[in-house]
Amino acid sequence: MVTLTKSICWRTVVKSQDVNGIGVVIYQKPASNSCYAERKTNEPPLCSERDGSRFPWYAPLDSCLFTTAITTSDERYNWPVPWPERLDVSYASVPDDSASNKEKFEADTKYWKQLISEVYFNDFPLNWSSIRNVMDMNAGFGGFAAALIDQPLWVMNAVPIGQPDTLPLIFNRGLIGAYHDWCESFSTYPRTYDLLHMSNLIGNLTNRCDLIDVVVEIDRILRPGRWFVLKDTLEMIKKIRPILKSLHYEIVVVKQQFLVATKSFWRPGKPASTSG
Repeated sequence: MVTLTKSICWRTVVKSQDVNGIGVVIYQKPASNSCYAERKTNEPPLCSERDGSRFPWYAPLDSCLFTTAITTSDERYNWPVPWPERLDVSYASVPDDSASNKEKFEADTKYWKQLISEVYFNDFPLNWSSIRNVMDMNAGFGGFAAALIDQPLWVMNAVPIGQPDTLPLIFNRGLIGAYHDWCESFSTYPRTYDLLHMSNLIGNLTNRCDLIDVVVEIDRILRPGRWFVLKDTLEMIKKIRPILKSLHYEIVVVKQQFLVATKSFWRPGKPASTSG
């Protein structure tokens, strides 16, 4: 470990050992790139820009070191601004850092703040006071989660494969998230979430997998009595509605572009409720 950590420029901060001989070492990653250039041998090598452009889903582990994003002034790590200001700031250390992308980020942030304030809070049959665990199944820039920041809840931001890699930007905003392929199961316990939110994703999924499988996974991780919200075209709403109805979800369509589905306590072999 001494040889390895030295080769990747980690600094030993604390090293201790208890009476049973069990040791603990805390390492610190460098905040600049100067150490990498000073190494006697370039092993492990530094990664190229091409190495960092791959979407990291079912990708082999890299055997190279990624350099630290730094400012040009002092060659130090460009730390994000403090919370909560960082929530509304786009950073230069994310993929596709172009002027047009920053405009999209700002427009997305404004869009979700307005939509949630005017529609989600007023027109949806949701009991927001009972919602704690939320997932945005197609998070994009994280605008949905950012717009809910004043609510007493947390949002898991899922960045699906086949969509732009915005997870670094989500992390820089101070939010949490993960990559995922919704043609597969999400790594979580059953009945984890109070609210699942999906925006403009079904069209992409139906090109690769059966929509029934996606709905079954939604049903698995959603708590009974809680909600699935779909924002999509009316065509996609019509595709998913009968599947949810077959699972005895109560469904409301709002403004011809939102489907709000409430999961019941029904299970196969149990009589359907008269209200379903």
